This record gives sequence, structure tokens and C-alpha cells, in this order.
Amino acid sequence: VQLQASGGGLVLSGGSLRLSCAASNRIFSSAVMAWFRQAPGKEREFVALTRWSRDATLYADSVKGRFTISRDSAKNTVYLQMNSLKPEDTAVYYCARGAQWSRQTNEYFYWGQGTQVTVSS
Repeated sequence: VQLQASGGGLVLSGGSLRLSCAASNRIFSSAVMAWFRQAPGKEREFVALTRWSRDATLYADSVKGRFTISRDSAKNTVYLQMNSLKPEDTAVYYCARGAQWSRQTNEYFYWGQGTQVTVSS
């Protein structure tokens, strides 16, 4: 399984971006798809996740109300819509696939290559 993340870029504070993560194979209904991010000098942190077969979602407190995770089953793609972006959202964003409803990086065994998001003030 390969995950290809895209959609990052440079945006002004308050702006929006939509990240995409396309999977090379069909995603099983039991899978959990997540987004993480890693800023320079910091550990990778959880951003959002969704169960592939359901509309259940979970968000980090820092992005709740601003980011939305969604999926398109026909395209084997998960999205992260990011609104009201702040400079502290600047990081490399990674998509990941796992089997557990978890915020922990070690529960995810497939990772995309990362896409850079830079928010300037």
C-alpha cells in the first residue's frame, strides 16, 4: 500500500488549504486514516483521523473547528480541509493508515511521504 500526499503550500494566516492523500490500493472498511504533522524540532503529532467505513472523526484540540477530515471511497482518497490557518500550523503533514482508533504514531503502519504547509503571518 502506498499513500501519496499532496496539496501543501504557502498561505497567509487566516487562509485555507486542502490536503489530499491517495491510496494505491482499495482501503478496507475497517481501516483508520489519519493525518499527523511535524514541525521543525518537534515530535510528530496527531491532527485528525476517520474510520474509512463510517463518518466517525476525531481531532486534536488545536485544530478542532478549523480542520475537517473527509474521504472519497470511490477515489481511495482522504482529505484534510484546513481553514483559518495560523503560523503555528506550519509543519510537514503526513497521512497514515492503521487499524486502531488511535492518536499514537506507532499504531499506523503505512505512511505517505509528507507535504509541507507553511503559514506566514
